[in-house]
This record gives sequence, C-alpha cells and structure tokens, in this order.
Amino acid sequence: METLPVERIEAGLPAALADLKADNWAVAAEGIMTTDTLPKAASRQVVIQGKTVTVTGISKGAGMIKPNMATMLGFMATDAVIAPALMDELVRETADRSFNRITIDGDTSTNDSFIVIATNRAGHAPIEQLDSPDGVALREAVFGVAQDLAQAIVRDGEGATKFITVRVEGGKTKEECRQVAYAIAHSPLVKTAFFASDPNLGRILAAVGYAGIADLDQTQIDLFLDDVHVAHQGGRHPNYQEADGQRVMKQSEITVKVLLNRGGIARATVWTCDLSHDYVSINADYRS
Repeated sequence: METLPVERIEAGLPAALADLKADNWAVAAEGIMTTDTLPKAASRQVVIQGKTVTVTGISKGAGMIKPNMATMLGFMATDAVIAPALMDELVRETADRSFNRITIDGDTSTNDSFIVIATNRAGHAPIEQLDSPDGVALREAVFGVAQDLAQAIVRDGEGATKFITVRVEGGKTKEECRQVAYAIAHSPLVKTAFFASDPNLGRILAAVGYAGIADLDQTQIDLFLDDVHVAHQGGRHPNYQEADGQRVMKQSEITVKVLLNRGGIARATVWTCDLSHDYVSINADYRS
C-alpha cells in the first residue's frame, strides 16, 4: 500500500472541507471501502427529554477481521449532549458488545479504528451518568447502531454465503464463554462445514473441547443448531435426525447454541460466517 506524504494529505484538505455536507454519510461509507462489496451504514433515533437524538455510523471491512486489530473501520456520530468524561466508557463498552464480537477469518492486520463523536447539539440537558434513564436510552441506540455495523461486516465477509451466530451459555465466566465461541467461529473445519451445509457436530464439539477450558466436562455439553437439539451430554442426541440438521445448515442465517452446563450463568455471543471457495480466490489474487 502506498504511503502518502503529509504534504499530499494537506493538499487534499481544502477539497475535503469544501465537500462537507450533512448528508454525505453514504459518500463517506463508499470512500472507505476496500474489498467490501457494498457500503455499510446504520442510523437510529431516540427521544431524550423531548428532543429527538440521532445516532448514525458507517463501517468498512470484509476480510482480515478479528478486532482487535483488524482491517476494519467504524465511525459514529450523535448529536446527543453527553459529558465528555463518559465517552471513553461508552466507546469501550460499545466496542465490546459489537466490533469485538465478530470474526471473518480470525486474522488481523496492522490497525483498526472505532471512533464515536458527540456534537452536543440536540438541545437537551447533558447526560451525566450512563446508568440514568437518558444514559441508558442513548447507550442502547449507540449499541444498536454499532451491532448493525459490525454484523454488516460479517454479512459482507469475503466470499461469505452464510451469517452465523455462535451463542455459548452456562459458563462460569463470560471470558470462557467467549473463548469457546471464538474457537467455533475460527475453526476452518467448522466454517467449511457450514459452507457445505454439512451438520458436522463432531467438528463443532471438537472446537468446544480444544477451546482451552482446563476443567471442561464434555459429558455435560448440549449443542443446538437453531431449534434442533443435536447433541446432549456431549454425544449425539437420541432423537436427532440428520435431515433436521441439514435443513438448518442450508439456511443463509444459522444460530449455533452451546450449553456448557458448568453451573454458571455467564454467556457470550460471537458473529461469524462460513469459509468458501471465493474467500480463497479473493485472497490468493489480492495484493496490497
């Protein structure tokens, strides 16, 4: 990738400033695309103290995605009036619930960015606490936009044909649940099985087993593909039929649910996609 001298960047600033428009979000979304097949944007509105507050964002990314770090960019702005001291917590919590829950290929690049800007122009009294009713309303709007953008990256994953939600429940900690979810979401064997619409429960259970939980009792694990109970207590469910698993795997959107049954209530969700022939072709031909 060519490195731009500072002078070239400075020379382009006047034109960039002259092109500033309130409705230029779509243009900006297109401008940051690389191997993306379509621009990614989302927006929500919420009423705070009688004032309509808008949250709008754009993102880019399609490959080399597993924040942090990945070749993804996310930019969000809101006109909400919020105390500056709250922004760091808001951004970190939002990233944890959105961009840090996605993976295309488990690979990373040199950098990624997620930036949230508050213009304080909505006209309501300042939000001083994120756990106040107004703070919660804003947080949910910001979270919603961020999750829409993060999931759009997965849906546009290089060569992807399926959007997969991996939900792990019943862990002792959120960290171990996320560990298991990512083991499933990163596995090339699992991802290629999804591409082939193959309900290969062995590959999924193997990923759970090697996720790194030292005291994991695999005889307690339950596995579901959407509404189909595939495995019970670590083995094939006695009522499971291969045709039911294939029916789910042929869908364009699939939920994998793993119950660890470790006596805890922790849970975690990760979003990913399948791994196809096109992913290999795109990355074999691509040169930066």
